[in-house]
Amino acid sequence: MRNETVLLLILLLSALLRSGSSSDTFNATQSIRDADVLVSVGETFVLGFFSPSDSGQRFLGIWYARVSGPTVVWVANRENPLNDSSGALSVDSLGNLIISSNNSASLVWSTNNSFLPAEVNSSPVVQLLDSGNLVLYQDVDKKVILWQSFDHPADTQLPNMKIGYKKTSSRTWSITSWRSYDDPRPGNCTYMADPTGYPQMFLYKDGAPHWRTGPWTGSRWSGIPEMRNKYIFNVFFVNDGDEFSITYTMINTSILSTLVVNETGTVDRMNWIEQEHRWTPMYSAPGEPCDYYNQCGPNGLCDPYKADQYMCSCFPGFQPRYPNHWSLRDTTGGCVRNTGASICQSGEGFVSINNTKLPDTSIAQVNMTMTLMECESACLRNCSCTAYASATESGGGSGCLMWYGELNDSRTFNIGQQIYIRVDAAELARETKMNSRNGDKKVIPEIMVPVLAAAFLLVLVFVILIIRHRRGGRRLPALWPRTPNNPSSVAKPLDTKELDRTSKSDAGLPSFKLSSVADFTDNFSLSNRLGVGGFGTVYKGVMSDGTEVAVKRLSEFSRQGDEEFKNEVNLIARLQHRNLVRMLGFCLEDNEKILVYEYLPNKSLDAFLFGWLTLSNWVGPICLDKSKKSLLDWRIRFDILTGVARGLMYLHQDSRLRVIHRDLKASNVLLDTAMQPKISDFGMARMCGGDQSEGTTNRVVGTYGYMSPEYAMEGVFSVKSDVYSFGILLLEIISGKKISSYYDEGSSTNLAGHFWELWKGGRCMEIVDESIAVDEPHSWKEVLKCIQIGLLCVQELPTDRPTMSTVVFMLGNETVLASPQQPAYTIRKKNNMGTTNNSSSDSAASINQATISIIEGR
Repeated sequence: MRNETVLLLILLLSALLRSGSSSDTFNATQSIRDADVLVSVGETFVLGFFSPSDSGQRFLGIWYARVSGPTVVWVANRENPLNDSSGALSVDSLGNLIISSNNSASLVWSTNNSFLPAEVNSSPVVQLLDSGNLVLYQDVDKKVILWQSFDHPADTQLPNMKIGYKKTSSRTWSITSWRSYDDPRPGNCTYMADPTGYPQMFLYKDGAPHWRTGPWTGSRWSGIPEMRNKYIFNVFFVNDGDEFSITYTMINTSILSTLVVNETGTVDRMNWIEQEHRWTPMYSAPGEPCDYYNQCGPNGLCDPYKADQYMCSCFPGFQPRYPNHWSLRDTTGGCVRNTGASICQSGEGFVSINNTKLPDTSIAQVNMTMTLMECESACLRNCSCTAYASATESGGGSGCLMWYGELNDSRTFNIGQQIYIRVDAAELARETKMNSRNGDKKVIPEIMVPVLAAAFLLVLVFVILIIRHRRGGRRLPALWPRTPNNPSSVAKPLDTKELDRTSKSDAGLPSFKLSSVADFTDNFSLSNRLGVGGFGTVYKGVMSDGTEVAVKRLSEFSRQGDEEFKNEVNLIARLQHRNLVRMLGFCLEDNEKILVYEYLPNKSLDAFLFGWLTLSNWVGPICLDKSKKSLLDWRIRFDILTGVARGLMYLHQDSRLRVIHRDLKASNVLLDTAMQPKISDFGMARMCGGDQSEGTTNRVVGTYGYMSPEYAMEGVFSVKSDVYSFGILLLEIISGKKISSYYDEGSSTNLAGHFWELWKGGRCMEIVDESIAVDEPHSWKEVLKCIQIGLLCVQELPTDRPTMSTVVFMLGNETVLASPQQPAYTIRKKNNMGTTNNSSSDSAASINQATISIIEGR
């Protein structure tokens, strides 16, 4: 997960390993020089010298041996790199591991231990274990450990490595980020345990709290709901008064897992899936505004699930300290007790808040022998106690946590703990009255529903009797049709927990029950959210048979109504192609419109192409790792654009009805485990007759930048509109840049126009993504051909653009290509405010990544 230089080094070392001999140990008479490596016995880890950048500086590190892409997990001389390749690792006469240089008289790095004479002899042994731990043993028996790298972590926590502290030995285990992406020196982000109050973990940035895990609940950190997944690793928590630490081991040893402190200020849990040869993020924190430490200030509660309000509010019994600041969304001042509140007076009590990340426990006291009732009494007796909660979740809750003073850094989750906030008599009465009203509102439906149901049944029976009487006692026809071969039998719906066969699409797709969809998405939990689109949110789900699915839940505020929903259901059900996403069913219940698709683990193309990933509603695209695009070599990119072209050709030509997608873009191209593309999101697609290739509409839908000019300006759409969108996508795949990318201030073009200018000047290879490794002349020629095809697709006049069948032919064959004409949307002009608009004529058209739903056509 570092840069290309390290990758080249590791490939070279791997070749050396295959061609020569290597060992996992060395002794005091040997050394590891710059060109040498240690390889663990199971060939899991490698120790050697490496350079993370072009600076030529050399570091001694440990990395995974068989992971595609360099993953350095430990660095010895972080603060003192070598400036040449003269370094060597050895054991000195005092029993310390040292790094020395032939070109320097000073010591580069040392374990710097002070051993007793009896601890040091003439036969110390150094071994690199399959756990990634570099161990210095007293002798060949390997029974006494003098030093180990696991006691001195870098930026990564590996399985069996401790994070925490031990009081008696004043030892601290923490991990610190690299200084930058290609600089292993200690950075400004440290993940460590907080020794004050009830233990918890903090991520500090520039010395200040940046994110907090919350306290230990017995099985997970309060602030990391994702740790509820117990199928990946076992977690071991120690808190015995002397040592506080947390370690983990893998249940499935084929999965490699690391916890990394990123130099950008996040803690990332990454799992390597050996069968799929890729790293997958399990969680990254802070990932949304409510994760940042004390986002809402003292006594404030951050709730990211509020749809119609600001996410910050005050705990019951509190009010904003600076109301005017809160109206401006500045909540750093937090909250104070309500004016006139009388704490420690008769009639006071506690108000419960559900599903929270418990506040900062630095000022909390814990008593693990108390029950929750005893905890409440103890807190009530102490006027300084502001809140209490169970210390653990196990067994319904046990132990007692009590807070004294302000409540900092609390937020809500879909799954969390319950905390009880101290309030005065007046506030308690208000909360009780409010809860009572809410309870009454719930009681009314509970009473009325069965009454109305009974009344409906009586009316239904009455109507049936009348009909039978009028028909002379003839039976009503069966609700389920009889089978032709057996007139006495009645076909019944499938008896499953998930399907409701009483409702189907016109194309025969099954309808899922809403309760079943909620079950296999964990009630649409935030942790299962894959992304947010123009019409709703997509969640990952697991059906009862273990099938993974992607669930698209249309927003109630979405402009996609019943027409678009039925369109997408009926359309995709009829489309069968390897490069189109497959729909498994739908749900239309209680005003919910839900589509169930096959799950594609690599998600969308834009996550790889641009290195961005949307984590939630509250956090837009954030850059996780721009080197992610390096996974898309030229061959993979070419296969992706070829697959998309074949999918469009099927829609335009080979399917029973001609289909115009109208919203083709990188985020609507999903990738399966083999990185094969599948076109998704057909909510805006239009079906045409077999001899119809275009139409008009006054509802222009799509994404600016990808929309052809005739469609965006005049509402005229055709198969050539999709060709234009494909051309833009092709240019994005080659350049690794979005259509909305801007260049130097003097430029007058967007991405397509920039390609055109470089094409005219014979310099179009300048814009090819630098992460594409194109070494062979044949590959360069192929890239140039694709650029020319892309420019042919984005020509301004639809008649000048090729059809998708022609595009597929040009991609797969050597042929003479036509010279492209000037593309649309290339001219930009400055407005009076000094900003830039995109336009193909005098009319300006904005270009962004938002999907638009309704625009009046001209």
